[in-house]
Order: sequence, then C-alpha cells, then structure tokens
Amino acid sequence: MNPYIHNNTQTHHNFYGRRKGPTLSARKKKLLADLLPTLKIQIEKYNTRPALAPTFYTSLQDYWLEIGFGKGEHLAWQAKKFPDVVFLGCEPFINGVAGLLSHIEEKNIRNIKIYDDDARHLLNSLEPESIGRVFLLHPDPWPKNRHEGRRFVSQSNLELLARVMKNGAEFRIGTDHMGYARWTMLQLFNHPLFEWQAECSSDWECPPEDWPVTRYQKKALNIGQGSVHFIFKRKTRDI
Repeated sequence: MNPYIHNNTQTHHNFYGRRKGPTLSARKKKLLADLLPTLKIQIEKYNTRPALAPTFYTSLQDYWLEIGFGKGEHLAWQAKKFPDVVFLGCEPFINGVAGLLSHIEEKNIRNIKIYDDDARHLLNSLEPESIGRVFLLHPDPWPKNRHEGRRFVSQSNLELLARVMKNGAEFRIGTDHMGYARWTMLQLFNHPLFEWQAECSSDWECPPEDWPVTRYQKKALNIGQGSVHFIFKRKTRDI
C-alpha cells in the first residue's frame, strides 16, 4: 500500500466557487483530454485510495501541496526549482487546470500531480505526516460577512492540514486582502498545532527568495495595494 494514502471514509463538504470560465482554446481542450488523465489523482470523493507516486520519480525527497493553484504559474515555478519534490496541485476551476497543463507541457515538468476538485477530498485521503509544505496563495477572500464560513482557512480545515503535515512542515499563505489576512491570523493563532515564524514586520511584508510573485500579487502591486506572506509551521507531535 502506498504510504501516502489514508484509507478513510470522507464526509460531505459544500463547495463554493466557479468550476468553469470562458471557452477554452482547442489546444487547452486537447491538453485536458490527453495530458490531464496522465497526471490526475484519481480518488472517489467519499471512500478513497489514490495513487500518488508514479515510477518516474526516482529521487523523491518530499510531497508538497498547493491548494487552489489558479492558473498554475506558482506551482510550475516551484516544480522546476525543486525537481526532487512531488507537487500535488488542487484546483477545481477547469480553466486554471488548463493553464497549469500549458506550463507543464511548455516547460517539460515531470513532478506535478493534479486533483481537479475540492482539496478537502484529497486532504481526507492522504496519510498522516505525508506533506512537507503547503501553499495557499491569494485564495478567494469571500469578503462579505455572511460568506466568512466559505473561507478555506478555518478550524476544521486546519485540522485536516495538521493531520497530513509533517512535524515542522511549512504552511505558506499569501493574500492582498487585509480582512482575509486578519481572519487567517485569528484562525491560526487559535489553533494549537501551528506556530507563526515571523519575528519582525519584514518577515510578512517581504517574501522569501523561493516565493515568486504571482499574477494576483502583481495586480495588487499595480494598484498600490500590498500583500502579506505568512509562514506558519506545524508543531512537533508529542511522542
């Protein structure tokens, strides 16, 4: 049995957000038809056992996860920079998946697997302590008060993350929405299994070198709006 698979029965989750956008080009439709099936993580939503380690990963160091990879530019950048890491990308927006597939084809990337549905399905399926880093960059802030419950960073989702993250694993969060930033800080400070790594303001105002600027961040910078870069670590488990 693959050590990164957790044989677990999942619970139902409501999903909020778009599944599909403007009509795709013929090239992207072909990528979805031909390339996606070779990279897709196959799981049933409520009783799952996906396979994550294809045989071409010969020098595996770790598994890293990006939740909501947008059009994939950050995930592709990380995969090229860290070829010995297997990257798991979750994105239910089909146009975003097509964008990542374009990067994969153009740059000949071989260390990405894709789950094109709700990330919580995958989090419920992974083995405990199997993920070395998690990215959540510029998620939908759901700015209206009545929609706060739709935000990904919540106590229930942090429980899912804490279960699958290794001791000391990083959880990186980027946002240009200050309301979401405050919400994120509150949720993580109230969770006993995560600790903030910042020591001064530059630690959240300036990203580390291996945190490339995404197109969402560029949009914020173009209108004079800053962004924050949070790094939390999963605390060490009690022996």
